[in-house]
Amino acid sequence: MSFLSQNLSSVKASPTMAITAKAAELKANGKDIISLSAGEPDFDTPDNIKQAAINAVNEGKTKYTAADGIPELKQAVCDKLKRDNNLTYSPNQVSISTGGKQVLYNALMATLNPGDEVVIPAPYWVSYPDMVLLGGGTPVIAEAKLEDDFKLTPAALEAAITPKTKWFIFNSPSNPTGAGYSWNELKALTDVLLRHPHVWVMTDDMYEYLSYDDFKFCTPAEVEPALYERTLTTNGVSKAYAMTGWRIGYAAGPVPLIKAMGTIQSQSTSNPNTIAQWAALEALTGPQDYVAKSVPIFEGRRDLVLGMLGEIEGIVCPKPEGAFYVYPSIAGLMGKTTSDGTVLNTDEDFASALLEAEGVAVVFGAAFGLSPAFRISYATSEDNLREACTRIGNFCKSLK
Repeated sequence: MSFLSQNLSSVKASPTMAITAKAAELKANGKDIISLSAGEPDFDTPDNIKQAAINAVNEGKTKYTAADGIPELKQAVCDKLKRDNNLTYSPNQVSISTGGKQVLYNALMATLNPGDEVVIPAPYWVSYPDMVLLGGGTPVIAEAKLEDDFKLTPAALEAAITPKTKWFIFNSPSNPTGAGYSWNELKALTDVLLRHPHVWVMTDDMYEYLSYDDFKFCTPAEVEPALYERTLTTNGVSKAYAMTGWRIGYAAGPVPLIKAMGTIQSQSTSNPNTIAQWAALEALTGPQDYVAKSVPIFEGRRDLVLGMLGEIEGIVCPKPEGAFYVYPSIAGLMGKTTSDGTVLNTDEDFASALLEAEGVAVVFGAAFGLSPAFRISYATSEDNLREACTRIGNFCKSLK
């Protein structure tokens, strides 16, 4: 319709949400569906966090707060960043938003002008490019290749930067690949950024605590303190504490940027849910037992999926360092034909045929900017994962 914003013409709905909805629809219609599409822990929110929310209700903490969050939660974010990441911030450098997505959106809306470019490594979280487009900017995709375990090389970052580059978006461990950058790997990227002082860094550290084996998480401003004044460090409670529906994210950065983000938020949503803010305060300051218990469970699920996928001809899958995703390459399956005669020309063809034939919902790689591949979320039970991987194997064996 002609009265809609021109920006919408280049923006699409979230593919992960669409596939999750499609799987739910098929399941409601009686089909046996295993959905591996949603990036959401299958565990319940820890009891101490739920109790903090109940206490907030009972204590009448249900009114408006400051537009960008309660002081107690801002201080808790400062304490967390100092404790875990060796980063020093004051509360006026912190913004609390309705989920990590709003944090990123606010920052882009507050800073982008027409012609500004944002470098985004691919595979990327599906929302990054579209948020840039909504802000009037131009996404510049820098490919992280399979042979590099889906980690961006310094040369690829250097090649993507131009005089128009305003932001570099960095996500580790990554959605969709689970790739995590070591200190030395990240230092090589920050060395590139030091040569380009006009480029700001937006980190997405949402999967920080979901790190496996000997991988040690690190974040850009920690690795290279010289980038502190042009880095927005973002995170949230959704993945680490099974709080996806509570919708609390946070960011720390230079005061002028945080103030601008607060202005955007004050004229859009105003404060994040008050009760959820008090719950998030408990998540950051209370017992961390849930994190300690959940990480080994996710790691075991990762190893199960990797082991089963590794036995399927035509699938190649690097071992992720964190998050709860694997991103198998299916280059070896392209051009093959299903039992009903459908030719698999794209990874979207693969995902659609797999859902139809075996009832397994995955997200196709094109949604994340790098094909041919697909994403599995292993944030579900081992029984589901074992059955789903068996079905994927049966589907691949049936191809001609």
